Amino acid sequence: MTQDTFAQAHIARHANAMATHDAVYPKALHPILGTGDCQQAAEVIRQWPGYAPTPLSNLDSLAAKVGVGQILYKDEGPRFGLGSFKALGGAYAVLHLLQRELGKQLGRTIAFSEIMEGTLKDECAQITVVTATDGNHGRSVAWGAQNFGCGCRIYMHAGVSRGRADAVEAYGAEVIWVDGNYDASVRAAANDAETHGWHIVSDTSYEGYMDLPRQVMAGYTVMTGEIADQLPNGQIPTHVFLQGGVGGLAGAVCAHFWQLFGEQRPRVIIVEPEQADCLKQSAIAGEPTLVDIQEETVMAGLSCGEVSLLGWEILKRGADDFLTIPDGLVPPVMRLLADHSIIAGESAVAGLSALLGCLNNAELAKATGLDEDSRILLIGTEGATDPAIYRELVGRDPEQIAA
Repeated sequence: MTQDTFAQAHIARHANAMATHDAVYPKALHPILGTGDCQQAAEVIRQWPGYAPTPLSNLDSLAAKVGVGQILYKDEGPRFGLGSFKALGGAYAVLHLLQRELGKQLGRTIAFSEIMEGTLKDECAQITVVTATDGNHGRSVAWGAQNFGCGCRIYMHAGVSRGRADAVEAYGAEVIWVDGNYDASVRAAANDAETHGWHIVSDTSYEGYMDLPRQVMAGYTVMTGEIADQLPNGQIPTHVFLQGGVGGLAGAVCAHFWQLFGEQRPRVIIVEPEQADCLKQSAIAGEPTLVDIQEETVMAGLSCGEVSLLGWEILKRGADDFLTIPDGLVPPVMRLLADHSIIAGESAVAGLSALLGCLNNAELAKATGLDEDSRILLIGTEGATDPAIYRELVGRDPEQIAA
């Protein structure tokens, strides 16, 4: 890997003039994602069988090589055996959906424990959840549906790999293929759910559909709570590079760090593929802006053309910068992390790709405040969620690297 690889990346930047650095998390954002939402998610998810914090690795040698003070990498590959951070969100939202619907049916308040322990398994079996996915969210919803005993149908667009569909089907869900892109699969899932009386469990929010995406985001903050506990010497990062997508993950991380660290929270830098930059375009326009995806990115989990309204409400106030990266950066950065014994999927390397691009562009490094004292946090959102694609891009099997 050469310096020129990143010097020629043509990473685009848009500074967010709306970003604020208030010491206190704004009251206006509490209805979107409040401290109570985050606390409840942590209390519930940490009780699930198999729960364990994922590792936060300190990449000292890489930090020294590229000239920053610290690079921390939160590896979500081991999360509940599902391979990504999405395990925290979709399944948790399924639990909330079942609590809500069973409460309506039975005319009383339903405890999460009744669902998790199988006390209401017959009633759960009468409920079907559906969602659209590029892979990881659908796997989490399918896993949650299997654990809690409800039916599940997962909608995937033509750009999703067969390997990711197989992983969803392994949890007993039915995969429905849809022509077009991710946004087409979202519409198809919504239409079928309305026709058949099924229930959407989406990680993207839109007018009239806010509650469950809020719970998805709350689930993600279990990860940020772990990070806060794992920080070496309690030192708060100066920068966090976050994958864009629809904005659910980025919004959740931005909000929770704001709650936890106040004015000391890291600078929030959003990273998207060049082909799917709906958050950057929304920041430029100052309002949610649709991007019509003409070409799929190799970063399948970030191939999203429409922002989640909840995530956008947080990011328009809290994100500092929006970057886009080309697909060409993905394989070399996956291989770079493999050399550090980290198995990172295609979407997991967006943050490190953008960081290296900035550090090889003096103007971008200055604009984003990067220097030798910077402490960088990266979220490794997925492991080898499709081993065949990973092998093709890295040239090694994930099992080899794990060994």
